[in-house]
Amino acid sequence: MNGNKPITPGDWSDPDDAPELTDDFFDRADEFQGAQLIRRGRPKADCPKQALTVRYDSDVIAAFKVTGRGWQTRMNLALKDWLKTHSPHDYK
Repeated sequence: MNGNKPITPGDWSDPDDAPELTDDFFDRADEFQGAQLIRRGRPKADCPKQALTVRYDSDVIAAFKVTGRGWQTRMNLALKDWLKTHSPHDYK
């Protein structure tokens, strides 16, 4: 053992205390073939988001960014809420 390195406690636990691996565990797991990721083990969204490039006025972006983490999600929710009472076709 190297005298310069601090002794760290082990995180060993009894393998008999390990949780049971259920079908749900494997459904959510990432699947690899060697080092290649085959399938990401996350639940699929009912309405997946689409990445795109868009330009907004800087004051609009600043107003959402000042609210902290999750500002893009809040911006998306604000647009969804606007669509409940407005039609984009009215602004051609």
